[in-house]
Amino acid sequence: MMSAIILVGKATAAIIKDELRQVVLTMAKKPGLGTILVGDDAGSHSYVSGKHRDCAEVGINSIRIDLPATASQNDVAAALKDLNDSNECTGYIVQLPLPNGINANKILESIDPKKDADGLHPLNLGKLVIGERAPLPCTPRGILELLHRYSLTTSGKEVVVIGRGLTVGRPLGLLLSQRGSDATVTTTHTKTKDLISHTKRADIVIAAIGSAHFLTAAMIKQGAIVLDVGITRTSAGLQGDVHPDVAKVASAFAPMPGGVGPMTRAMLLSNVLEMAQNN
Repeated sequence: MMSAIILVGKATAAIIKDELRQVVLTMAKKPGLGTILVGDDAGSHSYVSGKHRDCAEVGINSIRIDLPATASQNDVAAALKDLNDSNECTGYIVQLPLPNGINANKILESIDPKKDADGLHPLNLGKLVIGERAPLPCTPRGILELLHRYSLTTSGKEVVVIGRGLTVGRPLGLLLSQRGSDATVTTTHTKTKDLISHTKRADIVIAAIGSAHFLTAAMIKQGAIVLDVGITRTSAGLQGDVHPDVAKVASAFAPMPGGVGPMTRAMLLSNVLEMAQNN
């Protein structure tokens, strides 16, 4: 029985933030990160507050726009226009999910692609498909960076991604199969038949479906690398997609919390800094 190396995203993100802080110190004009938050979801408020704390830590200016749950599509569109036109705002994010009645795709399409700090604008996702430089979705970028910082290569590896969502599963498959990452990727989901036959042969398994302790030790091969990206609120508190027992079989494990989450936030800062340098 092996005991997995724990991929500590929190510590890795702290190192990255320190590197970013040094770069910001040399910049004549400080980058600015904007956030648009609609409604009063406690989780979303917590995430957005964390992003502004991160900005303060590295010396990036932050612009926060909070709208009530009653905000209309036009209200949100007006907030986007303000940030699109703002010289202080280098890049910004719209915190998802948006309340019912607001068309999230329309909102995402209204973001200036050059200010798309989450990398979710259709133009930027299209650039990811054709391998052109563009802001990358933060969680997939954070996963690759975490593996890289622990000298874990994806080249030639069989990777199974569980989940096909817009923010993680789909862009992650594209990123992993690009030249330079060179993984062979299988994207699985709720309609996949015999999921275990895929996860059992994978060198790397990334779980991003939001189903508590879904991936168990019996579903992976000895020595696999496992990253937990899911999060579910349960009566026992917040839980990831991966059962803790997986650490006894895996060679490396990024748990939830403390694994991929802090990396996502660090990559948001990296995206904004790169936008300031490139635009």
